[in-house]
Amino acid sequence: MSDSQPQQPSHSPRSGRGGEGCGGNAAAAESTGLLLAGARLTDGRTVDVRLGGGRIQAVGTAGSLAAPALSRVDLGGYLLLPAPAEPHAHGDTALTADGEGPVSYTPDEVQRRATEAALLQLGHGATAVRSHVRIGDVHGLGPMEAVLQARRSLRGLTDLTAVAVPRLLTGVAGADGLARLRDAVKMGAAVIGGCPDLDPDPTGFLEAVLELAAEHGCPVDLHTDGDDPARLARLAAMSGGLRPGVTIGPCGGLSRLPLEAAHRAADQLAAAGVRVTCLPQGDCAALERRGLRTAPVRLLRAAGVRVAAGSGALRDAGNPVGRGDPLEAAYLLASQGGLRPTEAYASVSAAAREAMGLPEVRVEAGFPAELLAVRGDRIAGVLSLAYSRIVIHRGRVVARTSAVREYCDSAVAVALDLPRQGRMEPGP
Repeated sequence: MSDSQPQQPSHSPRSGRGGEGCGGNAAAAESTGLLLAGARLTDGRTVDVRLGGGRIQAVGTAGSLAAPALSRVDLGGYLLLPAPAEPHAHGDTALTADGEGPVSYTPDEVQRRATEAALLQLGHGATAVRSHVRIGDVHGLGPMEAVLQARRSLRGLTDLTAVAVPRLLTGVAGADGLARLRDAVKMGAAVIGGCPDLDPDPTGFLEAVLELAAEHGCPVDLHTDGDDPARLARLAAMSGGLRPGVTIGPCGGLSRLPLEAAHRAADQLAAAGVRVTCLPQGDCAALERRGLRTAPVRLLRAAGVRVAAGSGALRDAGNPVGRGDPLEAAYLLASQGGLRPTEAYASVSAAAREAMGLPEVRVEAGFPAELLAVRGDRIAGVLSLAYSRIVIHRGRVVARTSAVREYCDSAVAVALDLPRQGRMEPGP
């Protein structure tokens, strides 16, 4: 099976009586509960974690929460983290880079791509995905309808949210786009998006989006390169009063501005409460490529801007080798963006969830059971070699990835006791 075709893992022999796998019943999982045994936390503690009702019920020292009635997953050797979220995906165009001829936008094809992309991202650990969907032009609202259908079919596995992305909203040509945008919101698009940079009247585009968002109480998530300080200043001034808020990205153009101008723009965005979603793994096809540079994350954070990191293109025209892996985005922020590993991971977890309006997650009693277990003992190691993963959504295991590294039978390998990613015996 191609690695672009997710498969549902079987139940692990070590997951105990009635262990929950991808194909398990969600209601049964919440009623019986789940025990995560022997997990390591970022503070170095080894703990048991009891889940039930889609939330974390208790966290205690290893062995203190054992109960025969609970399904059990052995997390010895794993680091347990709040699950990542994906704040910037393009499910309608995902997985189209290798196709021959024009890309099909029939509802069935778009639904298949959006579903497959969301499952790939779920396998990486993202239990929530915000997907930007183009509307209007020759395809009308078909792609939006297909992504919303994918959202319904994925319920219980991952939370998929659709962003309506019109091309034009001003002038005669924009009248149709505005009508389609209103229809998309009525259909179920939860976020209003678009790219003011591509409209002949960027200010008019932004006014239309903000007015409609205020009318429906929707958040706004806009594409912009961020290379025009005056345009950013207008955006900040116009966006300040909107609740539940405005996000922009990928803002790679901020890195090309003179330092003083970039600082001034960051201060304006921070004062207005505008969030930024950067794309460390590469750009997306929604913007014309003007140089693949990531937004200046450290500069933005220093100004007080809340910065999340997304994956962007998943093997489409924007990035033909895009992985859609939040941990790779965090790795790049740590290796090239100047963030500490913990800060980098927070950009794809806590900050991404906040940008998407999702509840906070901590590995503490009372918080949502949205968790990711990765083989390793520290965040830095996990970002370096994040192969084996167990993903928990709403209190049940919904995806597993198991990797095994073996070395040939040689005296050198034995003498050095070289690390292995997995073990030969069955395990989570």
